[in-house]
Amino acid sequence: MQTTGQVTCNWQGDCFLATFEAMASPCEVLLALPESQKPLAIQLAEQMAAEVWRIEAAYSRYRSDNLFSELHSHPGQKQRVDAETARLLNFAEQAWHLSGGLFDLTSGLLRKVWVFDGSDRLPKQKAIDALLPLIGWQKLDWQTDAQDTTGQIKGGWLTLPQGMELDFGGIGKEYAADRALGIALQTLPQSDIGVLVNLGGDLACNAPRAPGVPWRVGVESLAVEKSASLVLQVSRGGLATSGDSRRYLLKDGKRYSHLLNPITGWPVEDAPRSVSVAAPSCVQAGLVASLALLQGAGARSFLTDTGLKHWVLD
Repeated sequence: MQTTGQVTCNWQGDCFLATFEAMASPCEVLLALPESQKPLAIQLAEQMAAEVWRIEAAYSRYRSDNLFSELHSHPGQKQRVDAETARLLNFAEQAWHLSGGLFDLTSGLLRKVWVFDGSDRLPKQKAIDALLPLIGWQKLDWQTDAQDTTGQIKGGWLTLPQGMELDFGGIGKEYAADRALGIALQTLPQSDIGVLVNLGGDLACNAPRAPGVPWRVGVESLAVEKSASLVLQVSRGGLATSGDSRRYLLKDGKRYSHLLNPITGWPVEDAPRSVSVAAPSCVQAGLVASLALLQGAGARSFLTDTGLKHWVLD
């Protein structure tokens, strides 16, 4: 075992394993590299962890010295947004439209009254009602730049009304997993060298562990902490799980999920306990998993209609 800064490195069978903490989650990177390529493996792991930490630092709502804080320090004013943030906001806008307003980056304000700590403390309706006027993507003024000749956008302009907030938590980990994988693929001598990024259960990979040998990953059990209900095999693309195994409230025998309907301000009802989705990227998988739970009792039919591989636990 070797520790380089905040990254701990080791070999797991025929693969290099690096672990670190980010976004309030245990994270790991697996590289299908032999021990003879230890310097390359360590270099890649450190670069990938640094990219995850960069994204966390930029968009964390718990810091006062970052891009997120800057966006919120000028309410009511038109602000220039960089290309990366513009892509994330465009993605969030598309998700808002696709979900009929149920996936909303402005709904994080509801955390002020909802604390999902396993207790039976429900907020008063009056407290919820006070926040609802400050929630709704349609209340933002978001204008993206036109695409350049390469099809890329260079940024955009955002006006955030007084009292409103953005919360990138619903897409941050999944985006970081895809970005970390991209960092590895820029450096690896061969694109078919297997890489798996796991950020607290949100995964991205480019190739199997070895030819014909997929990666084996576990989906957290709903009943027993640190155990798996499902063991899935993945070879490429993204895998994300959304559920309430850890964040919920329980009152009078009724369980309240942490997934909130931004229109009513109350938890979505009759949704499965856990949904896992495989998609071409982790950010796509995470979005579909969240959208499915937001459908409540219609989660299964929604997932079937997507045509994506999925697994549901109750």
